[in-house]
Amino acid sequence: MEAEKWGRRIRAFRKLKGFTQEGFAKELGVSVSLLGEVERGNRMPTEKFLTEVAEILEVPLDELSPKED
Repeated sequence: MEAEKWGRRIRAFRKLKGFTQEGFAKELGVSVSLLGEVERGNRMPTEKFLTEVAEILEVPLDELSPKED
């Protein structure tokens, strides 16, 4: 469940910033399939991954993190 929330937030911010999945994966230095797994909620992102995502998207990590229900 937590992985799904992270994935939805990452996908939303990625699209908001105009990145394709392929372009964003390249910026992150990961495969498109790994990024897809994270965005679909099938894989929990690591802290390092999240830090890099926030840096590339130029958003604070706390803004990227899923909000509490």
